[in-house]
Amino acid sequence: MSRWISTEPGEEAALLQALGISSVDELFQDVPKKARIGRLGIAPGRDEPEVVAEVDKILKRNKPLSDFASFLGGRISSRYVPAAVDAMLSRSEFYTAYTPYQAEASQGMLRALFEFQSLWVELTGLDVANASLYDGATAAGEALLFSRRLHEGNRFLVPASLPWEEKSVLRNYASGPNLNVEEIPYDERTGRLDLDFVRREVGRKDVFGVLADVPNGFGHLDEGILDLKSILGDIPLVVAADPLALSVLEPPGNYGADVVIGEGQGFGIAPSFGGPLLGLFACRKEHVRAAPGRIVGATLDAEGHRAYALTLVTREQHIRRSRATSNICTNESLMALAFVVYASLQGPRGLANLQASLAEKARTLASALGGIEGLQAPRFDAPYLGEFTVELTKGTADEFLDRLRRRKVLGGHSLADPRPGASHGPERILVAATQAAGDKQVQKYAKAARGAMAAVGRNA
Repeated sequence: MSRWISTEPGEEAALLQALGISSVDELFQDVPKKARIGRLGIAPGRDEPEVVAEVDKILKRNKPLSDFASFLGGRISSRYVPAAVDAMLSRSEFYTAYTPYQAEASQGMLRALFEFQSLWVELTGLDVANASLYDGATAAGEALLFSRRLHEGNRFLVPASLPWEEKSVLRNYASGPNLNVEEIPYDERTGRLDLDFVRREVGRKDVFGVLADVPNGFGHLDEGILDLKSILGDIPLVVAADPLALSVLEPPGNYGADVVIGEGQGFGIAPSFGGPLLGLFACRKEHVRAAPGRIVGATLDAEGHRAYALTLVTREQHIRRSRATSNICTNESLMALAFVVYASLQGPRGLANLQASLAEKARTLASALGGIEGLQAPRFDAPYLGEFTVELTKGTADEFLDRLRRRKVLGGHSLADPRPGASHGPERILVAATQAAGDKQVQKYAKAARGAMAAVGRNA
């Protein structure tokens, strides 16, 4: 784009000489080659209108979610976002990309964050929540470090069914302090955690924390989680919970959870290329000084009126880095506002009714898919709410999902780790019922799935 970047060879050569390098590529030599992306395929030296036209052609390859019958789930949900949520988020008092410090934070934003914290505390049954983290995966990473501050050891146990992306983030967090993330096997019939394995590993005295998720990575509920704390004793129990599921399930704090984390995207935040997301974190009051991020508290001003302030700030941008519990910026205030506005609009009964509706739709969907040759749905013999696992007895999950996409159906996502060298187990997909998944969409999915399975072994 010659309008903005000089194309004179002499100028570029002079710049490279001043920098002491021989080419522009040397500026990026510290970035591993496997982490770099190639050029967009646009010829050099084009003017701005030509570049915009080329980029528009690339963008047209994207397809909106509304073009498909979507059954995507996992940690990112497709739920209707009431207009009032966006109306609140677009107000100039809230709409900023900057994380305000105490002197700059308005009472309105502080109160919104206080209400957000209060809501997560109510859902989890714990004592205190922070003002948000980046997403559910980094909340899990922060919970790992939090657990290590509370208990000695070098091993952190997580379910083998935990999504591979979250296990990857956990291992990244663990690599710095030289900690190990190890997997808890599950029962092949029910998908539940192997509690005998947990009991045996805890007995080795080097486990500093255990994570369990509700529902688990297969979409099912594991009743064994209720007995975990009795096995762990003083070892921290981290529960990764779906906020909507907590509207109808026992709060994790009631069965011994020391930390409850979650992904808040499904509350008022539309899926958009996988983000933005919202990390949730709550813990017990006696452990609050080991918690990451910022905490907003309520107090009284000099005239006796209710006021809000940053009560505890342990991020390294506020205090000495050596004393900080996290360097995470917690810049998700706008998403936290979306969470609390959405939950307030729904109310406790509305959230519970939504979860009940999705559970009913999921059973209808599982019944439709379970009658198709080559599909086992649901795969596990355990209770489930709005999501469940389907196993293919022939063909691959990726081929099956690709055939569905050609039929305008997003049938879920593969549970396999797609990274090179990763072990590849059974062909399974996680399927979610959505608010839009009415009878017609379920029938469309079943028809497309029947056609996809009939195509196994031949080109289609």
